[in-house]
Amino acid sequence: MNSLSHRVALVTGASRGIGAAIAIALARSGAHIVVNFRERADAANTVCNEIIRMGQRAIAVQADVSVAADVKRMVAKIETDLGRIDILVNNAAIARPRKLEEITEAEWDEVLRVNLKSVFLVTQAAVAGMRERRWGRIINLSSVAAQTGGAVGAHYAASKAGIIGLTRSCASAFVKSGITVNAIAPALIETEMVTSNPNASPAMIPMGHFGSVDDVASIAVMLATNEYMTGQTVSVNGGWYMS
Repeated sequence: MNSLSHRVALVTGASRGIGAAIAIALARSGAHIVVNFRERADAANTVCNEIIRMGQRAIAVQADVSVAADVKRMVAKIETDLGRIDILVNNAAIARPRKLEEITEAEWDEVLRVNLKSVFLVTQAAVAGMRERRWGRIINLSSVAAQTGGAVGAHYAASKAGIIGLTRSCASAFVKSGITVNAIAPALIETEMVTSNPNASPAMIPMGHFGSVDDVASIAVMLATNEYMTGQTVSVNGGWYMS
């Protein structure tokens, strides 16, 4: 239960949904947690309070992780308040359900910036310390949309496919430094993002129901504790896509 004792985990977009569930699950395994949020301070503090009640340390840090200056400020605060980042979960994302012909250039740029550029920026900022200590776990949240096209749109699918490519590149680059890099590709997990999407239906899933945030969080804990798995994409999708 305490296999991650004394490790510090940063989870981006962790004020709700999958990010919050991963933050709490990592805390249950002994990690201290940084709950990153962009707008929902009250929700982020609620997640922190739950973690603190477990006996772990937790801080909420506001930052738009698609902006380099915000990322730099966030990492500096983490290092001051909690110390090094051992585990990074790149979870922050947005969805703008649109047909291809309806996507504007501004929407395309926004989705790619928030969903993909943020993974690059935060990984770049966190990996130097991991290399120095020769230990690190990076877990990137992709999506079944990268594998099937999904139910959001081409902009979202492209951003999540980019995450898989970035995951493989980083895994190869960091493999000699004691750092593993893996991705999780969920499908239609019961979160606000999914339930607010009129195109998302449990009927799309062979199992016939949405997944739970805990289904994804358990995989994140496994990847954080596994020492020999890197460059992989773990699908959590109720049988929608099989590889």
